Amino acid sequence: MRMSAKAEYAVRAMIQLATAGEGARVTTDDLATAQAIPPQFLVDILSELRTARLVRSHRGRDGGYELARPATEISIADVLRCIDGPLASVRDIGLGDLPYTGPTAALTDVWRALRASMRSVLERTSVADVAAGSLPEHVGRLADDYRAQESHRRGRSAG
Repeated sequence: MRMSAKAEYAVRAMIQLATAGEGARVTTDDLATAQAIPPQFLVDILSELRTARLVRSHRGRDGGYELARPATEISIADVLRCIDGPLASVRDIGLGDLPYTGPTAALTDVWRALRASMRSVLERTSVADVAAGSLPEHVGRLADDYRAQESHRRGRSAG
């Protein structure tokens, strides 16, 4: 999976909005400044998030953006799908329709497993979880395992 800058900015903006508190509105300029997101790029992102009903916008002097529902009910997957589409796709073909035969037939199950593992992290991690720094236990374990593997690789390459 390769995440676009636009999707990564969208996730950061949503997490920033989650820290604003329920009912608090945040201006585009404040969001852009807080997360170092180019303002015009952020306007486009917020428009897509609004269309997907993940944020609400308010006009006027007290205007700005707020989450459309509680941060605990918005997964990271919701945001990524809004911006980039399906979490894991292969040439925009349904997994059951991939033309694999012979020794590559099991590859469809590899892609299924990849999609399932991504979903287990991204769908079970809410914007609120990240904003609070309190990730689901299985996500924390995966991150710890990854850090350990990185450390082990660095140790081998240094020697």
